Amino acid sequence: MAFRPSRRQMLSSLVFVLGSGAAAVPLVSSLRAAHAQTPSQILAQAAMTSDINAPNIRPLSRVRQNSYPIVLVHGFAGFGRNGFHGLLKYWGGLHDVQQDLDNLGFPTLTAAIGPFSSNWDRTCELFAQIKGGRVDYGEAHSRMFGHARFGRTFPGLFPQWGEVNPLTGSINKVHLIGHSMGGQTTRQLAQLLEQGSAAERAATPANQLSSLFAGNKRGWIDSMITISSTHNGTSTTDLVQVGLPLAPQFLAFLGSQAKDQQLIGYDFNLDQWGLIRQPGESLQHFLLRISTSGFARSRDTAETDLSPDGASAINGIVRAQSDIFHFSIATLTTHHVAFLGVQVANESTTDFYVPLAAFMGSHTKNRAGHVPIDPTWWPNDGLVNTNSMTGPTVNATDVIVPFNGVVERGRWHVLDVLNAVDHTQVIGLGSRDVRPLYRNLAAFLASLPK
Repeated sequence: MAFRPSRRQMLSSLVFVLGSGAAAVPLVSSLRAAHAQTPSQILAQAAMTSDINAPNIRPLSRVRQNSYPIVLVHGFAGFGRNGFHGLLKYWGGLHDVQQDLDNLGFPTLTAAIGPFSSNWDRTCELFAQIKGGRVDYGEAHSRMFGHARFGRTFPGLFPQWGEVNPLTGSINKVHLIGHSMGGQTTRQLAQLLEQGSAAERAATPANQLSSLFAGNKRGWIDSMITISSTHNGTSTTDLVQVGLPLAPQFLAFLGSQAKDQQLIGYDFNLDQWGLIRQPGESLQHFLLRISTSGFARSRDTAETDLSPDGASAINGIVRAQSDIFHFSIATLTTHHVAFLGVQVANESTTDFYVPLAAFMGSHTKNRAGHVPIDPTWWPNDGLVNTNSMTGPTVNATDVIVPFNGVVERGRWHVLDVLNAVDHTQVIGLGSRDVRPLYRNLAAFLASLPK
């Protein structure tokens, strides 16, 4: 039988030829829901079949071990619960993962941090959002990069975070789930909570220092799960700048998922740079202002951190913490084409990602002073290389092991590689209903031992 390449394969081959070389739901409601059922009932109800095959993501037992809230941390170009006026959820698309988990008795919160900001800035915002208070980007950091030191003030998604629970005598902890760049952000948060920042302590009087930079907050995070995360960066940064050139196209894609082509209600969260979209200002004009600002010329951006070189720099500083359970989930939406010798997108891949998947599936780089990109980087999910998702390996010393049913703090456990799932299908931006997947994840986290 003659080989007849599909439309996607032809498009991918062409690219290869041409391009090779927010506010929280009260926790009380969640805890009431949890107490209305037995632990085994909650875990059994959560363990549902999903169209995303992930057999390893199941509770470790039918006995609930903890009720720590889950905090969902979005990635590059992401948004909170009020993005697009609530028409589209980053976590669930046209469904609502947070509400679904909360209804099942798994208290869940959703962060909304800078979609194009650096991991440092996003971490400072994440800390203030969860704990409450004014965002402090640090005296040394803000002076180095030339933006304001302070940002927005938040009431706190979980203000009692880190305090001793009078009922249990234990610290109020959280579980973190980070998608894409959100995985890097959760790692940096864990590092600063426990180690703080020597540079900020040296630059700031003790009575003016953010408690985040003081460190000594061991035990505030029980676990983190990173999904499709850029631990080693993504080779797409060699194709385009991640920031402004890709932003309009990606926002248009997100808007189309919400049936909202006007891109209303999107928060760029660049206040520290003095960049606030004015009422009635068009997206094009606002992006033009950003492109001529100090932000566009800075290295304190997502563009830097998402590159393999930027991720390598982060990995050299940020380590797995010995008191935290670390888990990773990878996604893969490409396959090997023998006659080309490269990876191209599967039929199930969202159209937006087909050319990016083809580029990543054939791109190599070997230049002095840069992270080498070889064929091990070719399998991908349309935006991130699959070998970047299992955990930090470039310029890193973290231990990464396949999950075998046994969990240990301080090392990475690879829960699964989800096949035929692209970068945004795994969070529900597309036709798939991912609520069963996240129910299983929530049940898994609730079954972790104390």
